[in-house]
Amino acid sequence: MIYSIRGKILERHPTFAVIETSGVAYQIFISLYTYSNIAPTGEGYLLTHLIIKEDGHYLYGFSSETERQLFIHLISVNGVGPNTARLILSSMEPDAIKAAIALRDELVFRKIKGVGPKTAQRILIDLHDKISKEGFAESSLPGVASPQRMKSEAISALVALGFGKPAIDQVFKDLIELKDPEISLEQIIKAALKKLA
Repeated sequence: MIYSIRGKILERHPTFAVIETSGVAYQIFISLYTYSNIAPTGEGYLLTHLIIKEDGHYLYGFSSETERQLFIHLISVNGVGPNTARLILSSMEPDAIKAAIALRDELVFRKIKGVGPKTAQRILIDLHDKISKEGFAESSLPGVASPQRMKSEAISALVALGFGKPAIDQVFKDLIELKDPEISLEQIIKAALKKLA
C-alpha cells in the first residue's frame, strides 16, 4: 500500500495532480477540497489510497487524514465507488460531510450527482455510528486559481467529474459568480455543482 507521496508538483488540476518523487511521476486523483489545499507548484505532500481494479491501478490523494478516512468510509458503502466518493468530497468540505452524516441529513447527499435516495440512505445507515464516534474538527483553506484559466479549468473539472458538456455550458451562461473578480476556481466549481445537481 502506498501510504503517502512527497515530491515536486509537476501539474495540479481540479481533479488530479502529478507529483514526481525519486524520478517517478505519479498521477493522483484528488477532490476539489484537496486541490484547494495544495500549492500549484513546488514541494507537495499527499496522503494516498490505492485502488486496484482489473483495468488498472488508481491512486487517490488527500490533503488531510480526515478526508482520506471519509473517502475510505464512503467507498465501503454499497453503491458508492471511488468517483462518487470523490464527487461527494468535491461538493462539500469534510466537516460538512461528517456533520450531514451525524445529523442524518439525507437531502444533502441526494443533491449530489450519482447519489440517489437509496445510496443516500445507505451512506447514513452505514456510516452514522462511525462518524458520530469520530466527531468533526477540521477547517478548510481557501483555494487559489489563475483568473485567465478559471472557466476552462472549471469546465474540464466538471467534465472529469462526469457531467455532460451541454449541461455545463448551459449552467455557465447563467453563472453570476463568474462576474465576481475575487472568486476562486473552487468557488466557481462549487457554484456550478449546485446548479447541475
